[in-house]
Amino acid sequence: MKATKTEELLGIENRLRKASVAVRMNALRMVHHAKLGHPGGDFSSADILVALYLSVMTIDPRNPVWPDRDRFVMSKGHCSAALYATLVAAGMLDESALRTYMDPLSSLNGHPDRNKVAGVEANTGPLGHGLPIATGCALAAKMRRAAWRTFVLTGDGELQEGSNWEAAMCAAQYKLDNLVLIVDRNRIQQGDFTESTINMNPLGDKWRAFGWHVIEVDGHSHGKLLHALDSEQSVRGKPTCIIANTIKGHGVSFMENNPAWHHGVPTDLQLAQALDELAKEAL
Repeated sequence: MKATKTEELLGIENRLRKASVAVRMNALRMVHHAKLGHPGGDFSSADILVALYLSVMTIDPRNPVWPDRDRFVMSKGHCSAALYATLVAAGMLDESALRTYMDPLSSLNGHPDRNKVAGVEANTGPLGHGLPIATGCALAAKMRRAAWRTFVLTGDGELQEGSNWEAAMCAAQYKLDNLVLIVDRNRIQQGDFTESTINMNPLGDKWRAFGWHVIEVDGHSHGKLLHALDSEQSVRGKPTCIIANTIKGHGVSFMENNPAWHHGVPTDLQLAQALDELAKEAL
């Protein structure tokens, strides 16, 4: 019997859920190995990355520089462990490479390097640079009359950088409806909660005021992410901002919503507990 659309969607969501758990487990092992990293943000962004790479973006894992591919810019480059683990899930990186994360001479730097890792579109690290780069990519596509889309993932604390708002004005000016910004809205940045540092509310209204189409979703619901990221949700002549409400450290009890895990390296016991909790989530 042919599966209904609802059954097909449930099957896709289940596949993505398991892939997201695998990304979190790999990312935490990488941070534990390197004794460095940003696991809280890795975990809040994992579902977004998996949805993009495994279901939304038009890419060819065998040809990562295919001219007609969609582009993705990881503006919050400090969460590189989640990106590398997602590239493994997408078939663009060998899983064995993850064991070298941040080792001397490893291609898997703490921040992604397009000259070292296939599938990385831009070197990122200084916050506030990703959206300007992605705006340039989207403008290039418009000038070439190309069909590919550009996606960019930022943190919410990162939006305190003024360069984002310069790019936001530019994208609206050039009517870049082929540009999709996803904000990982986990409400925690280095050292504290974002609203204790600089209150950005009402965040959606700010993007609307800059001429963007805004969608707010549960950033851990693959079904809602897929719906928001569908090209049919775009508005002609407007770039799209998806505010993905997430939880820092999502999936691990002692990490969730805890500013200490913006940075943070698990002990052996914490790693074992976290992997056990994540394994149960994958069932």
